[in-house]
Amino acid sequence: MAAGRSQPAIRPARNDDAGFIARNILASQRGPLPRGWFDITLGWSEPECLAFVERIATAKQPSWWHVSQFIIAEVEGTPAASLCALPASGTGPAAKAAIEMAAAGSGLTASDVAAIFQRSGYARNCWVQGGEGDWLIEHVATLPQYRGLGLVQALIEHALAAGRAAGFARASISFLIGNEAAERCYAKAGFAFAEEKRDPAFEKLTGSPGFRRFVRATA
Repeated sequence: MAAGRSQPAIRPARNDDAGFIARNILASQRGPLPRGWFDITLGWSEPECLAFVERIATAKQPSWWHVSQFIIAEVEGTPAASLCALPASGTGPAAKAAIEMAAAGSGLTASDVAAIFQRSGYARNCWVQGGEGDWLIEHVATLPQYRGLGLVQALIEHALAAGRAAGFARASISFLIGNEAAERCYAKAGFAFAEEKRDPAFEKLTGSPGFRRFVRATA
């Protein structure tokens, strides 16, 4: 921790953190690239994407984008970093339902929603995720001015403890191939390579060859 800064406080996210969580979701999906999953899937401007993700983050349908799944690291009372941690089982159907609920609340038509799901398929051939029995850690991001303070390491420790307490033996985390900062960070936290998937069409669209997954024991 840099001199003059207090130790970070780790706490569960709240509904009033939805704007912060939405920004970090977009940042985590982009990694070092200009566009991430929501940017491409929605096809909207950044303010429109942020507003939609914020709606998802507080929807009645829980998903891995919901504030209830996130923990936040605060520095001197200011949210600085976050991640989500939850069981891997059921994340896909829950995400689809959350998008549908947010779309209904946004006044989108059935054809609008169909187009969103059609655009979302670009990642299908190279997406990797933990097995049904894994504890999933995802959407890890730190505001630029707070990087290098060890906040993600502190968040991961809390996330692993939560998974262990919930009875999960293994944690899984995925990231874009080429996101070297994320790879170094997760390796430092004790994660090791499990698998990767590449897809030329994905790389042409995004600039990354695909996804890589790391795992480690929660203990």
